[in-house]
Amino acid sequence: MRFASVPYGELPGVSALFAAYTSSSERAARFYRHDPFSLAGWLEAAREALSMAGAPRLEVAEALREANPDGAALERLAEPGTVAVVTGQQAGLFGGPAYTLYKALTAVHVARRLEEAGQPAVPVFWVASEDHDLEEVSHAHVFDTRLRPVRLDAGAGEGRGRPVGTVAMERPPVRELAAALQGFLHADAVMALVEEAYRPGRTFSESFRALLGALLHPYGMVFVDPLEPRLRRLAAPLLEKAWRQRAALGEAMAARRSELEQAGFHAQVEVMDGAGLFFVLEGGLRRRAGASAVVEDPAQWSPNALLRPVMQDWLLPTAVYVGGAAEVAYFAQSEALYARLLGRMPAVLPRAAFTLIDGRTRRLMERFEITLADCLRGEEALLERVAQRLIPGLLQERMDETAAGIASRLEGLRAELADFDSTLGDAMKRSAAKIAYQMEKMRRKTARAALKKSAEAEEQARHAFRLASPARKLQERHYSFLPFLARYGVGMMDKILREIDARQPAHTVLAL
Repeated sequence: MRFASVPYGELPGVSALFAAYTSSSERAARFYRHDPFSLAGWLEAAREALSMAGAPRLEVAEALREANPDGAALERLAEPGTVAVVTGQQAGLFGGPAYTLYKALTAVHVARRLEEAGQPAVPVFWVASEDHDLEEVSHAHVFDTRLRPVRLDAGAGEGRGRPVGTVAMERPPVRELAAALQGFLHADAVMALVEEAYRPGRTFSESFRALLGALLHPYGMVFVDPLEPRLRRLAAPLLEKAWRQRAALGEAMAARRSELEQAGFHAQVEVMDGAGLFFVLEGGLRRRAGASAVVEDPAQWSPNALLRPVMQDWLLPTAVYVGGAAEVAYFAQSEALYARLLGRMPAVLPRAAFTLIDGRTRRLMERFEITLADCLRGEEALLERVAQRLIPGLLQERMDETAAGIASRLEGLRAELADFDSTLGDAMKRSAAKIAYQMEKMRRKTARAALKKSAEAEEQARHAFRLASPARKLQERHYSFLPFLARYGVGMMDKILREIDARQPAHTVLAL
């Protein structure tokens, strides 16, 4: 059940560009190519994707076959009139944060809407196996049946600086995950999927793809691993073209940065020159390319965060790209690269965003009019909010009346004293502030006394904080999706999918 919707602009840490883009501000929209919040915009981007050149479609499909052994969806993607709805994510331990799943389901939703409109479409998940931020992907956060947080760590080992798609896990923390999830109704079913995916010796990206593949197989998802050698060779012509034009591309990036700043935004990725768009895979490591780099094998080129989507859409007939807040903002810079290298660009759509709450948390929110913002302010702030609502109504009114009456009388006295002697007026103003402070202090003491009388409300509030805003972060950015699947079952994914409306961007608080 949809409990509440929060505009993206009201969420913590959202960039001004993303907030403006999701509110359909023309100030932001001019840095993109298609309307992301309408079916017409998606169809327009689909027509553009089908009308312009890219890598040979059948060769791309063949290169993807190993990663997609059940090739029904891949065969559809290979057909000339089919477009791709693409999303992607780093290969985080145990599937990464919960929003990974929300990205994938948003892509499924958009592909289905395009299909209903008569445009064949397939959802595609790009596994960021080239990424080398091993610290970020090597741990996961889950919770147990008592909502106690558990951190799981696969260990970075000797893999730092290498693409995560080449880093094997000697002993993924599967046993520790099983212990954390023990007691949830569907824990055994979830652990069966995890144990099959996270076998010792598999790389981060192999395990990630196996787990997501098992979960998303019913939705016809195609997976892409950019470290696949055949795929890299198919991408090479685009990257070679970009390297030849690196000086012009560097100038375009500088111009775009200036345009963004003039519009009141900032560049998400710093690019000092065109060579900054490139990395090189060499000796198992991913290093920045120098301005005069010489690469004998074009398949060793690796794009940065701005050039990567252009390479992706050279390989795929992408109509819509589904991304998180930072990714969507990147595209405002990448558009300048698309214009020069591809001549086309997909519609760029924010992923669906969710905070999942249980019945206990929903009841607390309803009873005390608690919002997601209240939870994100911190556990003590949430307890104070609940405590204030527990003060009996008549007592609350009496305190309000008393505080207002004292303030009014003190202000009258201050004015008279100021007329008599200005220094006395200033002194009275300071005294009035101290009295107001003491009144507010008494209100807080009263609230704490009320909270002590209601142990159930206090425990509900602590429960809500741990579930909805762990560590004062958005739930979807902190917790893995696995404890939710263990608690509610894999069928939860269908419930989430039904709640997605990509054309109405907002963060949804969903009661399960």
